[in-house]
This record gives sequence, structure tokens and C-alpha cells, in this order.
Amino acid sequence: MQPFTASYRLNDCPVMHLAQIKIGTKYSLTTTIMKNSSIERLTVLDFGLFQVHADGRIIGIQGYLIQTQDGKNILVDTGFPAKYAENVQAASDEDGLGAFGHIITLSKENLPSAQLARCGVQPQDIDTLIMSHTHIDHVGGLNDFPQATLVISCVERSLPKPLYWNNHSPIDWPANVQYHLIDQETTLYPGLTLLPTPGHSPGHLSLLVNLPQSGPILLTCDAISRQSEPKEGFDGSWDPIQAEKSAAMLLELADREQAVIIYGHDPEQWAGLRKAPNYYQ
Repeated sequence: MQPFTASYRLNDCPVMHLAQIKIGTKYSLTTTIMKNSSIERLTVLDFGLFQVHADGRIIGIQGYLIQTQDGKNILVDTGFPAKYAENVQAASDEDGLGAFGHIITLSKENLPSAQLARCGVQPQDIDTLIMSHTHIDHVGGLNDFPQATLVISCVERSLPKPLYWNNHSPIDWPANVQYHLIDQETTLYPGLTLLPTPGHSPGHLSLLVNLPQSGPILLTCDAISRQSEPKEGFDGSWDPIQAEKSAAMLLELADREQAVIIYGHDPEQWAGLRKAPNYYQ
């Protein structure tokens, strides 16, 4: 989705500054992670369908459920706010979303609670909530998992509010949750590595997941929204130059680790992804 356009400095992070990603950055932890992975399965969650007006492409709005061998449930992103499942036109008008595109499908069955139920998981079962970034189609359920540790980049968390949409955010940061702020490559669980990939948004995160049968899967999230984006360019991003560097790093990492790439919103890939209750193992 369209990134936040207000100016923001990467070194404003209150914990540590975010290291600049350079093309050719090496990640040396992945082989060790694969041998000791605790990740059991990865499920793609269907948060609805959206059509972009500029080129007509229809994109899936997706999140992920990652489950560990010892029973931990990790949710990645939360889709649009629930108000879109109640009255999509009224919600779109309220947020001014029609300038960018329109929602094709988004019902209560596409909300996180219903998607998780397909996997036999309830919202209260979520141990960790990872936010790749805080645009409107990812941040809608940010406040719905108060028991979960909220994992987010320190850069993005240091913003006054989540990015949401078009320089407007009706969503506040959760007040009574445990935060885990990310400012560098971080192994969150054995087999699950968080990668700072700024550009699309100030503090965007991508994920490398190592599965027992499928092997490494790279969740680019919106750092590379579709396979064609690196060639088309990142002109709509918060920082196009940084977005290009982050994308190049991810593609190099995927090539070196022979990882399957799941893009953030790829129209051609979407139909073939295994969605809840099916999963990758």
C-alpha cells in the first residue's frame, strides 16, 4: 500500500539507530538456524482482496501464522481494520482509501480471528505479534492481541502513531503490552530471523523462516510486494533508494540460501499459495 509520506529520520530510533542496509550485505546465521530450527509450520492467512487503481492489479492482503515445535503461535500482520468487514464503503470513505484503490473481498471470514480459527487457534493463543510495518492493510488488528509480545522495528515504533494511511492514523500504539523492538538482524526463535528492510516504510521488517520439510522461506512482506517490483522500481516508497537496496539484499539472500520467496502482494503468486487451513511444513 501507499507509504507514509511525512519526513522521518532513521536515527530518531529511541533505542539504537537502524543500521543502513547495503547491497551485498551478508547474513551468516542462516546455516546454523536451519540445523536448529524450532519452526514447525507456516500458514498463509487470507485477509481479503484489493484492487489498485493505478494499474488494475488485484492483490491478496496476507498475513502469516508461524508455529513452533513447542506450541508457540506467532502472528505476522493483521490486515485491514475490522470496520471494513462491517461496511467497506463507509470505511473506505472515512479513510480516503478510494484514491488508491478499492477492496474487492473482505468479510468477517477474512479477519484475523476467523483466519486463525481455520488453524485451530484463538486470538488469545497468540504468543507473539510481529508487525512487518504499520500501513492500513497490515495494522488493522494491532490492538487485538494484548497478551502477545509485540515485535516491531524501533524506528517504526518511535513514530507518534502507526503509519496507517495517507498521513492519517486513527490507531494508537497499544499501551499495556510488552514490546520487543528490533534494530538489527534478529533471531527471534531458532529458525525465524527478522531482517530490517527499510524503504517501503521507515522500519519495515522481512522474515526468513526455516521449515523442517520445505526448507528456507523468505517472507519479503512489502519490501518486495511482487516479483516484478525490483525491475519496475520503488517510486511510491517512503525512500525509493533504500527500498532498492533492501530488495537487492533480500534477492541475494534468497539466492544464496536457495529460499522460496513469498512476496507481500503478488497477483500471480497469490492464487497458488497454501492458505489456511493448509500450511507449509
